[in-house]
Amino acid sequence: MLSLSNLSPNPASRKEKKRVGRGQGSGRGGTATRGHKGSKARSGYGVKLGFEGGQMPLQRRLPKRGFNNIFKKEYTIIDLHELDRFEAGTRIDRAILFQAGLVGKSDLLVKVLANGEITKSLTVVVDKVSAAARQKIEAAGGTVEG
Repeated sequence: MLSLSNLSPNPASRKEKKRVGRGQGSGRGGTATRGHKGSKARSGYGVKLGFEGGQMPLQRRLPKRGFNNIFKKEYTIIDLHELDRFEAGTRIDRAILFQAGLVGKSDLLVKVLANGEITKSLTVVVDKVSAAARQKIEAAGGTVEG
């Protein structure tokens, strides 16, 4: 009968680790399966990522195009019709939008655009609001702060 006390893995499903460099009696002494001489036989061997044996690497063969602005600000876009789900008088900030699932944890900057309509008066506190969105929010009786 099979029980926890006599469990064992299937035959040949577990393989012993190859222990190298433990003397001639082990069968893997001497060069320790590394062959004779050359950089691969020496300790500390490793090639740089993308190294192609001296051939010009792919990242240098391909033409470079454009410009990558490392200071670019990425905004998460929220449309006005998405804000209409909140109750009137609610203060809409990043934390409320996160709880509602409209922005993610790593989304740092939020911008409201005027897509759709808003019918409730809300207080909107985000990083940016388009001019048209600001007009629609204020027309519905809401305010934009910040």
